[in-house]
Amino acid sequence: MKTILLTNDDGFHSLGLLALKEALKDIARVVIVAPACEKSACGHGLTLSKPLKMIEIEKDFYKLDNGTPSDCIYLALHEFFQDKKPDLVISGINLGSNMGEDITYSGTVAGAMEGAIYGIPSIAISQVLKNWEKEHHDFGLAKECISQIVRQIFDSTFPLQDRKLLNINIPNLTSKECRGYKITQAGYRIYENSAQKSKNPRGQEYFWLGLHPLKWKERENAQVPSDFQAISEGYISLTPITLDLTSMQDLQTLQKWIKQ
Repeated sequence: MKTILLTNDDGFHSLGLLALKEALKDIARVVIVAPACEKSACGHGLTLSKPLKMIEIEKDFYKLDNGTPSDCIYLALHEFFQDKKPDLVISGINLGSNMGEDITYSGTVAGAMEGAIYGIPSIAISQVLKNWEKEHHDFGLAKECISQIVRQIFDSTFPLQDRKLLNINIPNLTSKECRGYKITQAGYRIYENSAQKSKNPRGQEYFWLGLHPLKWKERENAQVPSDFQAISEGYISLTPITLDLTSMQDLQTLQKWIKQ
């Protein structure tokens, strides 16, 4: 039987994570190691300055106290997969999109990055939300998507080479409304500064960082649409991500510059 290792950055109790487990439980053995609390926007960080405690919730389901998604994959591989790596690492289903430069902040994408570093086919999957205050979300399309993609991987092969991962974003639509899949590039995200300054009951100032609206622009001479564009048009976005951040097109430019 195939084995899939799951994590996320919304915490072990997340409805998205539980929906992901539900979608995959009949396809493979599912092992979950997820943060004990929300770790959104933690990036690809490992915890080096304090101990981490693995707590069993049920068979093949653990929460990692104080841990990040990267910690979860790192320690799961050390603790449970010393003899044989999992066949697939999947991080999600994230509550909210992970498109454009947001992937550099994302703990969800970082969980998949950690798997890719160890040579394991890895996927990050995120659900675009319209209303953050809703207590329940419909993951029907996301479950159908990930089930189909995982079955295709197991029936054939993972489509990407080593140290690359697949980043999936799901539009907030039903299966009937979705227009299909689009292969995309990471979009050009436009950010605004959103921080609220206030005081606690003792008069001490604090800041609370807010959410940015999903604003973007298309890159010039783009050969494929951006993830933002695909989502806005009602498609599921599939973006191949490489861990090599080298700007290859600037190597010669930098070489000439340093010789000046």
